Amino acid sequence: MTHETELTMVKGNEAIGEAAIRSGCRFFFGYPITPQSELPAYMARRMPEVKGTYLQAESELAAINMVLGASAAGARVMTSSSSPGFSLKQEGISYMIGSQLPAVVVNIMRGGPGLGNIQPGQADYFQMVKGGGHGDYHMIALAPSTVQELVDLTSLAFELADKYQNPVGILGDGLLGQTMEPVRFPDLQQDPGPEAKPWALTGANGRAKRFHTSLELSPEALERHNVKLQAKFAEMKKNEARWEEYKCEDAQLVVVAFGTSARVARAAVESARQQGYRVGLLRPITVWPFPSEALSALVDRGVTMFLDVEMNAGQMVEDVQLAVLGRAKVEFYGRTGGMVPTPREVLNEIMKVMGGEAK
Repeated sequence: MTHETELTMVKGNEAIGEAAIRSGCRFFFGYPITPQSELPAYMARRMPEVKGTYLQAESELAAINMVLGASAAGARVMTSSSSPGFSLKQEGISYMIGSQLPAVVVNIMRGGPGLGNIQPGQADYFQMVKGGGHGDYHMIALAPSTVQELVDLTSLAFELADKYQNPVGILGDGLLGQTMEPVRFPDLQQDPGPEAKPWALTGANGRAKRFHTSLELSPEALERHNVKLQAKFAEMKKNEARWEEYKCEDAQLVVVAFGTSARVARAAVESARQQGYRVGLLRPITVWPFPSEALSALVDRGVTMFLDVEMNAGQMVEDVQLAVLGRAKVEFYGRTGGMVPTPREVLNEIMKVMGGEAK
């Protein structure tokens, strides 16, 4: 990916929109909900400028089914929401995965459950990575931690969606969506168009498949379809796990965190290092597929303790535990309800696990 040299100060939600446009997205269907409302507002302004289509649907359910239709026609298409609204999209996402249709779906998480509040949260992890809708399915879930990464991972999301003919999720949070940071945007790309996409419906042009459906009444045929889908998910798991390691080379304890929590954890790791403690950070960039092999490799290299830090009551910690399979101690620290942990709080937890005291 090539980037323009000029740095631009952009809010996270708007950065996603501009990155999508530069990735060839020309259709956006959504519904406003805080704290992601700047994203559809940005698309409402920008889409007409690039001869694209913006439509505020009457509901989140309508929006995701409009996404399905545009994707079936071969368009690069995106939708976004925040936690309660994203819940309403789950049925449509399951339909799209069953129909093997690509799209990018964005969740800028807030505090919950229920309507909760408009503060940042990470309690939708299970929903995104375990399949929040019905049926056996997965989608790649990207978890950026900076505004620049929001840009880069949005572009990557469109590429992966087309590659696997599957929706790809971006899992952000209200703090990241509202943060302004300098970014470099990628050069403008063109969507290759429906003719380059064998799944696209372009009319009666002789293509063998002229409809998309996730309905299959024959159990034998549906099982064959599921076997095909599971093979695709296995390829995703094999090829698409991404993560970042920070100061893990000699670490005794590794903090595991994603998104905003990873930014906080990184500051705590720096403080612990300054006090002489061998602490590192592993940040999943894909929360599905989860970088289990990377954590297992850390145990092989001598890591004996992990501290999972999240803005929820403990969700990703289950994947950390599965990755290490009892070969290392796993502890959890979380804040809920829209509360963001501070570096000092995380440092105190690091010291508690390691049997020391923060200075």
